[in-house]
Amino acid sequence: ARAHSPGNSSFPADFIWGASTAGHQVEGNDTASDTWFLENVEPTVFAEPAGDAANSFHLWPVDLDLCVAMGLNAYRFSVEWSRIEPEQGLFSQAMLDHYTRIVAGCHARGLRPIVTFNHFTSPRWFAALGGWTNPDAPGLFAGYCERVMHALGDGIDHALTFNEPNIFRLLDGILPPQVRAIERATLDRAGAVTGSAHFAAANVVRPEDEDAIEAGMLLGHQQARAAIKAIRSDLPVGVSLAIIDEQAMPGGEALRDEARRKLYGAWFASARHDDFVGVQNYERRVWGPDGRIEPPADAVRSQTGQEVFAPSLAGAVRYAHESTGVPIFVTEHGMSTTDDSIRAWLIPVALSHLHTAIADGVPVKGYCHWSLLDNFEWIFGYGPKFGLHTVDPVTFERRAKLSAVVYEGIARANAL
Repeated sequence: ARAHSPGNSSFPADFIWGASTAGHQVEGNDTASDTWFLENVEPTVFAEPAGDAANSFHLWPVDLDLCVAMGLNAYRFSVEWSRIEPEQGLFSQAMLDHYTRIVAGCHARGLRPIVTFNHFTSPRWFAALGGWTNPDAPGLFAGYCERVMHALGDGIDHALTFNEPNIFRLLDGILPPQVRAIERATLDRAGAVTGSAHFAAANVVRPEDEDAIEAGMLLGHQQARAAIKAIRSDLPVGVSLAIIDEQAMPGGEALRDEARRKLYGAWFASARHDDFVGVQNYERRVWGPDGRIEPPADAVRSQTGQEVFAPSLAGAVRYAHESTGVPIFVTEHGMSTTDDSIRAWLIPVALSHLHTAIADGVPVKGYCHWSLLDNFEWIFGYGPKFGLHTVDPVTFERRAKLSAVVYEGIARANAL
């Protein structure tokens, strides 16, 4: 790849600059969801419950204003299935109106609404039916997507059916056995309390359910895409995938290619029929002939111990486009750290490599940083800090970090 040229540092004229959030992680009190339930059973794999989160259910106008203050032109958020359909077949007009107001609020501020229809969380009743292992799941999800489209589909800029439906494959190699054991105990307890023979969620997963969940979500994506397109054929629809920049040292190619096949194969095959693929990248992995090669001793590390490797985003983007042939939308990229100076360093360096990929002909629609706010990071609770803004857990006051200022400079200039 060519070295980044400071003489031509502009991004394409219509480039999307955004920040990402997810309903359960910022809204608070998502009480009808499977995840809320799993957080509050005993035992639980969750470090703590989400509770009020960042109170974005009420403070979403403040969040949109933060995006405007950073010079962004997009906001990625998710609509919560469990709020819209808290019991099977019971659809809440009030909640559809709520999300319609957020879409309108985006347009009023010149922000493009990038909407995720399912960001890990599902209604508790859906999980109690076996979640994505239930053969009826794809149709149930498509029906919900149809309701959302009728309510607010006119205003959506880009639609994502799922967020990282391949995440449990990725976590297979990361979560230690003791965590997997607590996950199983959490799901078993949830089943006992709800009277469900098979309580199944999408981001706390039993290994033996993985193939059925993947198959259900692949069908769910296809049926949801059809439902969305039936109402608005012009709306770009895709799915976001967790993509590690998989690299191989000599002799490591076979192991790298096997890891890729397992993590992305089925989803890339499906994405070839989509309008774009969402790339979510946080790290690289280097494969040698005997397995993974540890990062160098002097590597920059995230709060959770992963190597922070700035070129990994461009590597993941190039690979996703090569594998699917469709345009790319970076729907998440970032790092967890309590030292924001590392994030402030990462953003421009990663974007310079992305700029080079675009110059090399990779069609990239835009970039959304994860996350707008420090938020609830699933089983890890409120420990990992991914935000461009801090959030006071009592007053919910948001404060911009240095990284927000750095990102603002790039977004306003549409250039590095």
